[in-house]
Amino acid sequence: MPSALLHSLWVATLETLYMTSISAILVLLAGLPLGVALVITDQGGLWERPLLHRSLGALVNVGRSIPFIILMVAIVPLTRWLVGTTIGTTAAIVPLVVAAIPFMGRVVEQSLREVDPGLVEAAVAMGSTHRQVILRVLIPEALPSLLRGAALMIINLLGYSAMAGAVGGGGLGDLAVKYGYMRFRTDVMLGCLVALLLLVQAVQLLGDRLASRFDRTRSRREPSPSTSFPGATPAPSGASPWKDRP
Repeated sequence: MPSALLHSLWVATLETLYMTSISAILVLLAGLPLGVALVITDQGGLWERPLLHRSLGALVNVGRSIPFIILMVAIVPLTRWLVGTTIGTTAAIVPLVVAAIPFMGRVVEQSLREVDPGLVEAAVAMGSTHRQVILRVLIPEALPSLLRGAALMIINLLGYSAMAGAVGGGGLGDLAVKYGYMRFRTDVMLGCLVALLLLVQAVQLLGDRLASRFDRTRSRREPSPSTSFPGATPAPSGASPWKDRP
């Protein structure tokens, strides 16, 4: 492969990393609260709101059911309004975020549901507020699963970014289509494929390493009730452990 194409491959890889990293941060900022809301508003949750739970669930299902290519076209006005253009790596971030938030919300929901309900009940019985339960029980206990889910989300974003590049979003997908497919350059296609494979492997390896590290840390930790929830006050006798808590 000529040096000019190697340089183009490097630039396209950086563009893909730019799209994916910015999108991943925004998706985490929105997907984590969405997943928490899906859990705590469900029946038997910390803050039961059946109508809100059904509404959020329906919205997530609709978002996950729309193919990414169709979603990109459907939200062109939103993309143009937010970034002023519909072409380029920055413009591609908008559909990437919109497509990945519902997925991440479900991932967070499933991870939080794996937490032992006994830990939540014990924290509530000790007088912990909803915020304390979420921040000091649910999220820390589900952290290894959340990290693996975040890695899966980033890998999906890499795939989405390649599709976005095929329709003018830049990155490896754009290079593969314009300089590989349209010019019948098999070496360019293979170069883009190898770059994507290496990125996916790196993300998966990092996610697994971090999850395993926190798994070991959690297994060695023996939390004390008096230190795990500082400021918590015992719940009144006969009070419901799930409801009427701030």
